[in-house]
Amino acid sequence: MHHRRSAPLIQTANGRSLEEVNASITVPKDKAPFWKNLAAFSGPGALVAVGYMDPGNWITSIGGGAQYGYLLMSVVLISSLIAMMLQYMSAKLGIVTGLDLAQATRLHVGRKPGFVLWICTELAVMATDIAEVIGGAIALKLLFGIPLIVGVALTVLDVLILLLLTHVGFRRIEAIVSALILIIMAVFVYEVVLARPDVPAVFAGFLPNKQILGNGQLTMALGIVGATVMPHNLYLHSSIVQTRDFDRKDDKQVANAVRFATWDSNLQLSAAFVVNCLLLVLGAAMFFGHGDGLDTFTALYNALGDQKVAGPVASGLLSTLFAVALLASGQNSTITGTLTGQIVMEGFIRMRIPIWLRRLVTRIISIIPVLACAIIFGGKESALDSLLVYSQVFLCVALPISMIPLVWFTSSRKIMGKYANARWLAILAWIVVAALTGLNAQLLIQDVGELVALI
Repeated sequence: MHHRRSAPLIQTANGRSLEEVNASITVPKDKAPFWKNLAAFSGPGALVAVGYMDPGNWITSIGGGAQYGYLLMSVVLISSLIAMMLQYMSAKLGIVTGLDLAQATRLHVGRKPGFVLWICTELAVMATDIAEVIGGAIALKLLFGIPLIVGVALTVLDVLILLLLTHVGFRRIEAIVSALILIIMAVFVYEVVLARPDVPAVFAGFLPNKQILGNGQLTMALGIVGATVMPHNLYLHSSIVQTRDFDRKDDKQVANAVRFATWDSNLQLSAAFVVNCLLLVLGAAMFFGHGDGLDTFTALYNALGDQKVAGPVASGLLSTLFAVALLASGQNSTITGTLTGQIVMEGFIRMRIPIWLRRLVTRIISIIPVLACAIIFGGKESALDSLLVYSQVFLCVALPISMIPLVWFTSSRKIMGKYANARWLAILAWIVVAALTGLNAQLLIQDVGELVALI
């Protein structure tokens, strides 16, 4: 027997989110064992978790460990808990309303404001793509000696990879991304084990310490928080949870979908939390006391092979594995970035273009500033690393633009019915929004100040 939900399903003029894969994956319809349900709903969380371990997070986490030891472990923990809360809301919005965040925002704010928000979100997607271009190009240089300028140009070939993946089915895309995540995790588990960290100090680091409020420590902490919660993930998750085929008019099936999407998200984000902890632990165990100058990917790569810095465990294998993980991270983020670009374009301005064209245009636009920077500064990695930092400015601006509608919609009983956020969760979410907006505003001011000083 079917039970009507409290909130009606709404369809937009441009149809369902990611229509080519929407409701394309079968899930158990009858009462099924917990593990069977979890397996069927697992996958979207992996694509979301990628954004929490992209190349942009690496320097911050490893640098935090190298400069301050295990002090900032609590910051990684708090950031991950905030991410879990926001991604839960994002998944719930998509499942209950049948709309992704872009579609819901356009529906409730109108066409003209929706267009402005689309521009801001597109800039954020492109800023994220710039980080992947830089990470991929540097990884190619470290692994194969390919010059940075050539490596940047080669990242256009990611289009071909994505075109191939679109023909294998969404379930296999999820599997490929999950496999790359496991590779990244395995690399850093291996490197951390060899580094022999101070385990009691690691666990002590999870307890907040007032030393974090020191000038240098606070700046690094803000960097970790600001780089962790990525705005594009909120759009992505609200869409890809809809790839599961369930009856949205059946309250029991909707509740089941929300439950297991939450399990999937929290498990995968726990994996991302582990990776970020490993990055910080690696920085603390190998480089604490040698942190000066470890602010580029090449410097970290070289340090992993230098016994004077990394100690007796230093080897060419460790540095090579680091570069492999960097390349895997960039490829993962490329896949999810392309999907997000399609979601925000179709949701905000209701415009559809072939996915290959969408990917090609986004990547070409993204590599223009990277190529220009590489050419002007003679292919120096330090210049690209500076560009990577400044690309986060757009993410700082886009984060509240994404968070505020998400918390607003999911806290509204008119929109969500009985699935609206509980009062305590809504209050907590608005506090988080205010705090993250303030932190990102501070990062924005800091980054702009550094850019002006550089000019």
